[in-house]
Amino acid sequence: MLILAFDTATDLATAALVRDGAILGEGRTRPQALLAEVDRLFSDAGVVPADLAGIVVGTGPGSFTGTRIGLAVARGLALSLDVPVAGISTLDALAAAAPDAYPVVDARRGEVFVPGPLAVAPDDVAFPPGALCVGDGARRYREVLEERGANVPPDDSELHVPRASLHASLAREFGPADTVLPVYVRAPDADRWVAA
Repeated sequence: MLILAFDTATDLATAALVRDGAILGEGRTRPQALLAEVDRLFSDAGVVPADLAGIVVGTGPGSFTGTRIGLAVARGLALSLDVPVAGISTLDALAAAAPDAYPVVDARRGEVFVPGPLAVAPDDVAFPPGALCVGDGARRYREVLEERGANVPPDDSELHVPRASLHASLAREFGPADTVLPVYVRAPDADRWVAA
């Protein structure tokens, strides 16, 4: 079963092609360049989109625009290729990167997204003592989290990126693309500005 997985909820998008649990290729790019990266993965693996059995997409939380890019690409590909889609939380994929990993995604505005999912100030993150905090939020707020007893891997660690191959390994239920919904923890900035 050939699966295309990707996540665009953070500043660094990831994509992977996985066949029966084996990673055929995995890469990183900007969310806006996702389709070019997907094309490269297909080419390098010697497969074509028609070979896909399913698509797995990261549902956030993360960047509103980035998450929408991923969902739009997943829906477009699923419709054109007639394949089912599964949605996996970006937080769940980060947590799957290492035993006892605690995911922390940069939410901007001085906040981070953490399991719950919740948007909280870095000082208010309630992680277990000595937790391994991973994700772009852990990297950005390293000082605050380490002062509170967290273990944060080096900035260039693979653990800070929600690897698409982990999304594929977590996917269990596939269905129509329009049933996969984004995980929004708070209203988008545009909605806040209109309400003000």
